[in-house]
Amino acid sequence: MAGLALEGSQFDGGQYDARMNELLDGQDFFKSYDEACESFDDMGLKENLLRGIYAYGFEKPSAIQQRGIVPFCKGLDVIEQAQSGTGKTATFCSGVLQRVDYDVTECQGLVLAPTRELAQQIEKVMRALGDYFGVKVHACVGGTNVGEDRRILSSGIHIVVGTPGRVLDLLRRQFLRPDYVKMFVLDEADDMLSRGLKDQIYDIFQLLPKEIQVGLFSATMPPEALELTRKFMNNPVRILVKRDELTLEGIKQFYVNVDKEEWKFDTLCDLYEAIAITQSVIFANTRRKVNWLSDKMRSRDHTVSATHGDMDQNTRGVIMREFRSGSSRVLITTDLLARGIDVQQVSLVINYDLPTQPENYLHRIGRSGRFGRKGVAINFITRDDDRMISDIQKFYNVVIEELPSDVADLLL
Repeated sequence: MAGLALEGSQFDGGQYDARMNELLDGQDFFKSYDEACESFDDMGLKENLLRGIYAYGFEKPSAIQQRGIVPFCKGLDVIEQAQSGTGKTATFCSGVLQRVDYDVTECQGLVLAPTRELAQQIEKVMRALGDYFGVKVHACVGGTNVGEDRRILSSGIHIVVGTPGRVLDLLRRQFLRPDYVKMFVLDEADDMLSRGLKDQIYDIFQLLPKEIQVGLFSATMPPEALELTRKFMNNPVRILVKRDELTLEGIKQFYVNVDKEEWKFDTLCDLYEAIAITQSVIFANTRRKVNWLSDKMRSRDHTVSATHGDMDQNTRGVIMREFRSGSSRVLITTDLLARGIDVQQVSLVINYDLPTQPENYLHRIGRSGRFGRKGVAINFITRDDDRMISDIQKFYNVVIEELPSDVADLLL
């Protein structure tokens, strides 16, 4: 995008690379792992796990699955980074399911995610892939009944997936017994380690057995998150993509210059009248903006759903089920859903507001084009957004072009 200011950018890609190299190069702390398996059959997986993988619909492992499943199955500590929508969830779910002893109904695998929705989605994948084992999985998340968690955990469980606050509470109350836990997985590890959840993660780790396998999985891994891994990982295997490889193949990225904030809404309506869209997600930066935008779109006779962190868990669950089923074709949300929520039919992501951090751009536009499908991301840009769109282009080494007039053809 010509004329955008690059000087003085708050997110300098060169500084990022220099710090990353300082952390990673010339050290014995990280081990590289380059072996790849071209098929699931070559990974030495248990027959019941293979049956679950194929029944779920996987045919050929993605790049992260080819390299990432086997080292986890070997019991190694791992740091695995790959683009959104490339199969990280199935990678660590397969590793955990392979290592569980199903004759022992005690919690052996603990998986943490930053949001309730993502934890519940991981639970569903874990349950589906482990169906032929009869795996017992439970999601322990905030906003649900603690007594129900206690009842299910006391009845016997193999794997717990949860959010840090609820899991820490259950451990402290001794409703969740850590004695048999041998695998500890952080999904979206950068988000949890770089924000306010870091202290809870450390407190949980202190309550777990000393000899425990640790896996970190994310699309982005900032240097500060890698620094923190030193505190609780043992000579981990590193499977990282380079920063400039973090662009999402198959997702076309464009901007619309709307000039002023108050012109965004009419631009959005024009866009929806011009194109036929299967399903789409619109991101706004505040809960208030989500509510306002959904009301405005309904007033123009658009059928939309909206979700954000102020809504109770049951309401959010109903809204997501409606969207997944296709009864609602437009979902308006905050960054609450930017990470990990997979809706297969999404072909378009609109950033009504640009994200406040460059890392979240990747997570947002990863809602479209999942696992090799095509998708389009459209960014609404005001004059105040020049710096951020420049930061995003530098950070991911991409050129975001102006939306062409034949936009309808892009989504065919």
